[in-house]
Parts: sequence; C-alpha cells; structure tokens
Amino acid sequence: MSKIAIIGATGRAGSQLLQEALRRGHSVVAIARDPSSLQGRDGVTVKALDAKDSAALQQAVAGSDAVLSAAHFSTLEPHAVIEPVKRAGVKRLLVVGGAGSLLLPSGHRVIDSPDFPEAYKAEATAGVRFLDALRQEQQLDWTFLSPSAEFVEGARSGHYQLGKDHLLIGADGKSWISFADYAIALIDELEKPAHSRQRFTVGY
Repeated sequence: MSKIAIIGATGRAGSQLLQEALRRGHSVVAIARDPSSLQGRDGVTVKALDAKDSAALQQAVAGSDAVLSAAHFSTLEPHAVIEPVKRAGVKRLLVVGGAGSLLLPSGHRVIDSPDFPEAYKAEATAGVRFLDALRQEQQLDWTFLSPSAEFVEGARSGHYQLGKDHLLIGADGKSWISFADYAIALIDELEKPAHSRQRFTVGY
C-alpha cells in the first residue's frame, strides 16, 4: 500500500485514478480546486487548492510515495508540477499524458497530421511540451502514459494492450481507451514500475 497524491482528482481521468487506487488499498491525497465531492471518503485526504500555487502544492504532496498528475496541460506549465514535487522530496511522478506526441505508422506525430482537430491543438501542444520537459528532467523518476486518440467514458474491462511511442490502432481502425481501463494501466505502473523515465501508451 502506498500513499499517493493525485493532482486533478475530480476530473474524468483523475477520478478514475482515485477509484482504482482506493480499490487496491492505497491511501490518496486528492488535490483539486473544488474537491467537495470527495469529502468523507475512506482513504482520501482532501486538499482544496489551485495547483498553480507552488507552495501549497508542495505542501500537499509532501510525504507521498508518488504523485499522479491528471491536470490539463494547457492550464499548468510543466515546471508548475515538476518543481513542487521535487522540492517536496517526492521521487516518483506519473503523468496522464496526451496522444498528440505519439507516432503514426508514417513516422509523423499525431499532432502533425493534417486532420488533427484544431479544438485540441492547444492542449496537445502543451502535452508535447510537458513530455519534452520530463525528458530533460534529471532528478525525478517519471513516467508519462499517453492514452489512445480517443480518451473516453467507458467500461472497466481490464483488457487492453500497451505500446511505446506509436499510436495503438485496433483491428477496427479505432484508437481509443476508456478512462477506467487507462487507470488500471497507470496504477499497475505505480505498483510495478516498468517504464521508469519513459513514455508508453495504452489502447484496445
């Protein structure tokens, strides 16, 4: 059992990570601007704060075995997560990544494909910047898990495949993963590290 801190614990990805961690007996520090929906849950310590508040974030994650960041990249610069985690003395940072930096069969990045939706470009670009920052990081034991192209609500099946830097595309031509199954993959990585200082991906 570990003590983990989840930044963005009330979001769609963060809430599934919270549930999966609790299901496995971990204790969770849930960090969100408005975590009121999490009050009174066994195994959860609630921290209401804006993650841009560096000092507050450092204090909130201190004493954790690992930090999981499920914050939107476009709202939080890489250093706003990385530096408080390091100052708090936490060694492991696992990040809910994006698909934009994954490679297509052509070798081009997903974000560079001509049909990449303009509405997601800012978030995807910020996600690429976060991964680049992690790759320059010398102190943290980090992991960046990119979801498939479609990251959606869906069942917790426990059946999926893992990849490295290429977008996973199923036999049906779709590239997708549910938040619930993504959470299984990331908590598995928390418990049994296999991608230290690496990016990997998950999909059906």
